[in-house]
Amino acid sequence: MTTIPRNKTAIRRVAAASLIGTTVEFFDFFIFGTASALVLGKLFFPSLDPLAGTLASFATFGVAFVARPIGALVFGHFGDRVSRKRMLITSLLMMGLATVAVGLLPTYDQVGLLAPVLLVLCRLVQGLALGGEWGGAVLMAVEHAPRNRRAFYGSFAQVGVPFGLVLATGSFWGVQQLPEAAVTSWGWRIPFLLSAVLVIVGLYIRLKIEESPAFASLKKEKRVEKFPAGVVFRRAPKGLLIGALGMAAANVPFYMATVFALSYGSSAGVSRNTMLLAVFVASAVQIFTIPMFATLCDRYGRRTVMLAGSALTALMAFPFFWLIGTGNTLAVILAMLMALPLCHSLTYGPQAAWLPEVFPTRLRYSGSGIAYTLGGLMFSAPVPFVAAWVGSVIPGSWTLSVYIIIAAALTFFAVLASRESRDDDIHWDEHPEEQRVPR
Repeated sequence: MTTIPRNKTAIRRVAAASLIGTTVEFFDFFIFGTASALVLGKLFFPSLDPLAGTLASFATFGVAFVARPIGALVFGHFGDRVSRKRMLITSLLMMGLATVAVGLLPTYDQVGLLAPVLLVLCRLVQGLALGGEWGGAVLMAVEHAPRNRRAFYGSFAQVGVPFGLVLATGSFWGVQQLPEAAVTSWGWRIPFLLSAVLVIVGLYIRLKIEESPAFASLKKEKRVEKFPAGVVFRRAPKGLLIGALGMAAANVPFYMATVFALSYGSSAGVSRNTMLLAVFVASAVQIFTIPMFATLCDRYGRRTVMLAGSALTALMAFPFFWLIGTGNTLAVILAMLMALPLCHSLTYGPQAAWLPEVFPTRLRYSGSGIAYTLGGLMFSAPVPFVAAWVGSVIPGSWTLSVYIIIAAALTFFAVLASRESRDDDIHWDEHPEEQRVPR
């Protein structure tokens, strides 16, 4: 068994690097989702009617999820063979450049069909980058952390999601205060261009961290795989399936709340500012609840927390839409508080430790990244599009609630089928149960 350094300063620096990196990446990712719900349909698909334009922009939003598994394959291959750290720096640069490019794109009125084509290409690059980001960020934190704090330190990468969402929502809330003409002509570009500043900060921090000790040990012992992605599909298909299904309870309600609900709220008479405020408040609270629930994972186990989160997600499915449907500001904020800092934190926070621990060290970047992005492809990408289409065909919100309940059930049974990995040595190879450290 290889000993992990217990230098708290080094571990905290890695956790900070994971946090800032995923914050930047998800800020870039979410400003696109917010813009899809608010302005991109009109600017890049103006020849379509309002519903078709919104569907087209949501479809463009979903393109990145198609690219994410490809990014996971490529970044996972080199992350398991060459360096975790180098892949993190590369993914951050790619995401930043693609996001700034969106802010500089000409609209349909300026260049015609070339505009949506360029938009889709930028979105593809974002997807490739994010496909490589998550696996590397959580691995650096988890593989540096002491055994009894892996979920806590891994959760810093997860906190980047609500942190990025707070910044994205806050920036668009500021843009929304401009006159409508200013928003559609130039204001919508500001959040995309501001991401350049965050990328510079993220790169500065990530360049200063050390390589993962688990991976460094693997390279020193010359046990790296030549084609780790292929080995994952051949030797760990159960882990990939469990990991992907384990994303459902977190992803479906999350994108229902943060992307689709922006347009759903408008149809229910809730102003855009109110919806953005509710998402902002709930995301700000989630910055604290994710590490809090991750601490429970270190104490009581990954499965216990995720099973509880899946059950609560199913229970909140109907009340979530009922509260938004009231049009009352406090009710809308309560709906978001249930969906994000409670249910999403319980199901998403533990994944930073649970999912990497499913795979051995030499396959961990590829395995966890592929499972995570496949889960995104199945349970994130379709949500805004399917929800908008179903809502236009079937009156009422009950079908959307059933959608959330099915997702919660899938994760519940996937977690039941997994093993409890809290006491595993993070350096395990073939048989993790033989390398567990008793408490």
